[in-house]
Amino acid sequence: MVLARFLAVVLAGAAALPLLLFSCAAEAGGEVGVSYGRVASDLPPDQASVVDLLRRNGITKVRIYDADPGVLKSLANTGIRVMVMLPNDNLAQAARDPSYAPWWVRSNVKAYYPATLIDGVAVGNEVFDARPDLNSDLVRAMTNVQSALAQQGLDGAIKVSTPIALDALEVSWPPSKGRFKGEIAERVMKPMLDFLQRTGSYLSVNLFPCLTYMRQPDMNRDFALGNSKAPGYRDDATGLEYHSLLDAQLDATYFAMEKLGFPQLRVRHTEHGCASGGGLRPGHGGRRLEDGDDGGGAAPSVANAQAYINNLMDRVASGRTGTPHRPDADMDVYIFALFNENKKGDGPDDIEAHYGLFYPNMQKVYDFQFPGAAAASWCVANAAVGDARLQAALDYACGHGADCGAIQPGAACFEPNTKLAHASYAFNSYYQRSGRASGACDFAGAAYVVNQAPSGTCSATAASWCVANTAVGDARLQAALDWACGNGADCSAIQPGATCFQPDTKAAHASYAFNSYYQRKGRAAGTCDFAGAASVVYQAPKIGNCVLPSRA
Repeated sequence: MVLARFLAVVLAGAAALPLLLFSCAAEAGGEVGVSYGRVASDLPPDQASVVDLLRRNGITKVRIYDADPGVLKSLANTGIRVMVMLPNDNLAQAARDPSYAPWWVRSNVKAYYPATLIDGVAVGNEVFDARPDLNSDLVRAMTNVQSALAQQGLDGAIKVSTPIALDALEVSWPPSKGRFKGEIAERVMKPMLDFLQRTGSYLSVNLFPCLTYMRQPDMNRDFALGNSKAPGYRDDATGLEYHSLLDAQLDATYFAMEKLGFPQLRVRHTEHGCASGGGLRPGHGGRRLEDGDDGGGAAPSVANAQAYINNLMDRVASGRTGTPHRPDADMDVYIFALFNENKKGDGPDDIEAHYGLFYPNMQKVYDFQFPGAAAASWCVANAAVGDARLQAALDYACGHGADCGAIQPGAACFEPNTKLAHASYAFNSYYQRSGRASGACDFAGAAYVVNQAPSGTCSATAASWCVANTAVGDARLQAALDWACGNGADCSAIQPGATCFQPDTKAAHASYAFNSYYQRKGRAAGTCDFAGAASVVYQAPKIGNCVLPSRA
């Protein structure tokens, strides 16, 4: 994160404009994860304790700034999804050396997947700002990494993107005037957005409304910190009313994409934070936090960070993730950052060192709660212990109160017929019937608690979907796709020009066809197999902009 990159949103005279009520009530969706930076000398040395911290706080997705083997190994078999990064320093080689991207993917993604649930690769970070000399290499590097993932059969499960800073926009207010800077718009952003759309990926943006507020201390505090009761600011060109600086920045980004011909592409927030202390360096505006001053104003403070982060988490939890211009948009967020990092910036008083949710001793900097952390939890099997220990724990659970009827042959949750799936079902039944009591999800280390509904655990009554197994390769997917379309699946939506043609990949088209066949057959056991080319999931999959139906 670099302070100089942020755009200020000028709202001169906007407070006097009449109020136009706007409600983003459309049901969308989103998740909150965390960016795990490690530019510090005092972080917990034991990665297992960090994983335990993530679990205890219901954090189920993490972004890291490399592909560190220790971190990736510690996250194996935890159910926590991970976005890894190919650093800026390696970007030119990934673009120019045909052998480098395949080697990097094999060594840093394939070597850990699927035990570690890597679901994204960031190619560089804020390249336009940090390394503008690499602008001409960026899209080529992204393409080469995507091709390397496809060679390993992973392109359906793992998406490629690159995080940009908000100052990639030349104009951000009013939102309808949003446009990318001239030097990158046609030359870099347009081919990048085309790549992201073709591959079913998303534009990654690092957003820091709090920092804009610190540079413009006269801005309304509630508007800057995401309080829904903030006064509104009107975009005269569209008539849309903005009660949140975040919404204004997001819509400026959406309008900028539309000007380049991409009106449907999704945005993921790869950094999203608010500093709890420190001071802005000279030349960056705002005021420094004085001793004992922890209150309002534009200073970096605990009060402002807590308000902003909790407003953001509440918004995602409520489903009110749309914006005035995109009321149906989802909101996938990585909060920056997991820990305060004492080596960031120019010293301990630099604002850059104060973005953590936790101190290095793993105590919270302020109170917060990740969406769903307390509302619900599930008990799932730990694959790392092996089938023998899973079987022993499964037998114990079924003999001590778990309802294991649904995992008997022919029953609703017999498929997938694996120790891991059956054990997860039994462990969770025992855990829920025990009132989710402390210690009810352990089974001598064979299980652990998660705070979001696990995708691999069946419910006898819940919806389910059938998706492609990318590991089998394109040839087997094509054969199974042809069979499904010729034997009852409705494949009209994946024809050229139809609603689910994009992304135009074997994995996406096969998932649509497999799911159509599965739903039309009443989700019967055995109707989601296709000779190993498909599997059942229990969370609604979204492939590009296409949501797979949960019924025929």
